[in-house]
Amino acid sequence: MAAGSFHVEDSEHVQLTALLGTCIGVAIFDKDAGVGGIIHLLLPEPTGTSTAWQPLCYASTGLPIFIKELLDAGASRENMEAHFAGGSLLAPVSPRDVDLNIGGRTAKVVHKTLNNEGIRIVSSLTGGYFGTKLILDTGNWQVSVQPSIPKHDGPAIDFQKPSNEDIERAILVTEPIPQIALKIIELIRNKNYDASDLLREIERDQVISARVLRLCNSSLFGVRGKIDSIERAVLLLGENHLLDVVTSAAVTIFFTQDGGGYSLMRGGLYSHSVGVAHVAKIIAAFTGRTPPDTAYTGGLLHDIGKVVLDCFLRDLSPLFYARIRTEHIDFTELEDELIGTDHQKAGERLATIWNLPENIREVVSLHHYPERATLSPELVHIVHIADILTSCFLAGMEMDRIYSSSLPQRLHHVGLKASQLPVIIDRVPWADLTQI
Repeated sequence: MAAGSFHVEDSEHVQLTALLGTCIGVAIFDKDAGVGGIIHLLLPEPTGTSTAWQPLCYASTGLPIFIKELLDAGASRENMEAHFAGGSLLAPVSPRDVDLNIGGRTAKVVHKTLNNEGIRIVSSLTGGYFGTKLILDTGNWQVSVQPSIPKHDGPAIDFQKPSNEDIERAILVTEPIPQIALKIIELIRNKNYDASDLLREIERDQVISARVLRLCNSSLFGVRGKIDSIERAVLLLGENHLLDVVTSAAVTIFFTQDGGGYSLMRGGLYSHSVGVAHVAKIIAAFTGRTPPDTAYTGGLLHDIGKVVLDCFLRDLSPLFYARIRTEHIDFTELEDELIGTDHQKAGERLATIWNLPENIREVVSLHHYPERATLSPELVHIVHIADILTSCFLAGMEMDRIYSSSLPQRLHHVGLKASQLPVIIDRVPWADLTQI
């Protein structure tokens, strides 16, 4: 179920699921009437700055609408019971950094609204640092809350760490992103291109052309009217947006090589990367610290090393999941311990082979540790922040864990305050990102 949406069921036996990070999911049902549903909430209340205000995104406005829908479907206020979950922390929160506890503040508004509406709260499970799944089974009206990273209770895994030669071989056999994507990245860097030349390059590749048109017609780019040609795409999107669409379409092909090691769902690596790209572009535009199109490219490519290591993690994933859930261990350190390298190092090697621009290579190699960046530190910080927000608000896509105790300092590096995060979050089309 997409963030900023709800579903009410009064006839079918279905299992409704909300994948939650910092968001709050609320399940409400009246078992006597056979009516219930789930709403997926992003923020406690409107920020007042969104250009496309969506009341279902906020606890203060979305929850009353959801309750009214349940009542209209036949539920009784007296018989309804509520369960809610989610609200993981963006970072360890001190009294000074209370603005980072967006999920906690959303949970408070949910609790207050349910009480004001006279809805009985049966259970709430919020907080922590990991995503959860809120599940409502309308067949027996049972609610469960499960970790988004699966448990591993099986026997120990017999796994042999790959050698340096094995890792290098995996890098060399990884299918590159299409040349059109590399050409666009070069065009973005140089700011010197002819749109007609770009169009001819796109039209030479039928697969890329088809993917471009598919993305153009998705809700993500908000174009009204059917786009049925690349020329029309340029007219309706504009050249800058077209570069984003074409790069995203080309990178889709590269990310289809993942085999379920890092991905928690089909296409998880790609969906997460596109999410980071969009969030990074919004942060870049908001702060004015780096060109938005460069931030988009950095976000799109930041996790390319995971495609390289995916073949090794596939067999290791249950153990990896278990240790990430139960141990306070850095994600890249665990990769290095179990595989012999991490996705940043593998990605840097791949980016070097592809001859990507140095600023993008730095994003790929240091997005977990942006303070180490020297060439384009603001770009790396922006992608780092976008990575955290995407993991929290577009949960359940891929396996990652960025310990964010330094988030206040990293926000400060690009001129952001924790109190401004809801404004950034409010500008991201989260529901559209789940449809790509």
